[in-house]
Amino acid sequence: MTKPATSKKCDSTPVKLKTDPSAEDFAKLAWAIAHPARVQIVRLLIGREACVCGEIVDQLPLAQSTVSQHLKILKESGLVQGEVDGPKVCYCINAKRLEQLKAFVGGL
Repeated sequence: MTKPATSKKCDSTPVKLKTDPSAEDFAKLAWAIAHPARVQIVRLLIGREACVCGEIVDQLPLAQSTVSQHLKILKESGLVQGEVDGPKVCYCINAKRLEQLKAFVGGL
């Protein structure tokens, strides 16, 4: 494997990282979408104007328990909100957290 040619020279001076108070929050959001099924769930929820109750499992080739685990991770990150509606839980995207994620990625 050949290395791509770069015009920059290597800099061997020590690097000092600045304290980043948002790093932990960014990592939590990045972990939330670090699985293809969770990316699909987020995309499904973004595309809906109303909360989704039981349709998520029908849209994925996964067991209900697996989808529940993915939803749990998404909820823990704050990217997805779940609201109990009788015997069901309805899920929707948290627009504020989605904007934070976009800002974090855009700032890289």
